[in-house]
Amino acid sequence: MNVFKQFVKSFYSPRDIAAFRFQGIGKTILYVFLLTLLSVTPISYYFGKTIFEGITAISNTIKDELPPFTIENGKLYSDEKTPVTINDDEITIIFDSTGTIDRKTLENTDHAIALLQNEFLIITAGQIQATSYSMFSNTTISKDDLEGFITSLDSVLPIVISILVLIIFLFASGIKFIEVSILALIGLLLKNMTESPLQYRHTWRMAAYSITIPTTFFTIMTILKTPIPNGFLINWLVSTTILYLAIKEVPKRKKSITNH
Repeated sequence: MNVFKQFVKSFYSPRDIAAFRFQGIGKTILYVFLLTLLSVTPISYYFGKTIFEGITAISNTIKDELPPFTIENGKLYSDEKTPVTINDDEITIIFDSTGTIDRKTLENTDHAIALLQNEFLIITAGQIQATSYSMFSNTTISKDDLEGFITSLDSVLPIVISILVLIIFLFASGIKFIEVSILALIGLLLKNMTESPLQYRHTWRMAAYSITIPTTFFTIMTILKTPIPNGFLINWLVSTTILYLAIKEVPKRKKSITNH
């Protein structure tokens, strides 16, 4: 059975998920990578879109609207006493050297670029990517330096975005494999309730397919830019329920009969 058919059957057939426990581990690992790719595609798109739009907006904003500033010793300095917010058609640019605004303040922001007191944030579809100024602790960056840098950035921007998207994918893959591994451990507990003759290698394969529905659901919600309250709990509840239904489809261990 090809991966696409497995993807479809994972939506409605616990029996097929149970049957997947015998397939090669390489195919299951590939499936997890493909699920990860599915889940990060919307985030990556919004991330790249925000950067392209942000570079253009920042270039104009730095030149015309941002106050003079310097980034030195891991901190943003300016003469501004209050935060500056500039609303563009597609993106919001926030400048705050006072420390009034922090990462938590911007959690519900959709698309924005923020130069805060101690870090630089890119926010895409509610996902925050942060870069600390401490990375440039031995360098002083001024408004003029940033203008020149952004002007020269256009030519390498596709490469930079590709590298960043790859990093996002690798990080998300690691998280997804951890999720599957933990779910497989839960599967070992669930199999005792059904007396199924399963080992960890079986529950790991089954767990990989049990996360299909929640992964797809949260991907669609990301595309629709719709936050889900208690998403973490919903994800684990749905995944665990599907895995349990799949384990129930595994034939029970035959009990030996002893003659006296």
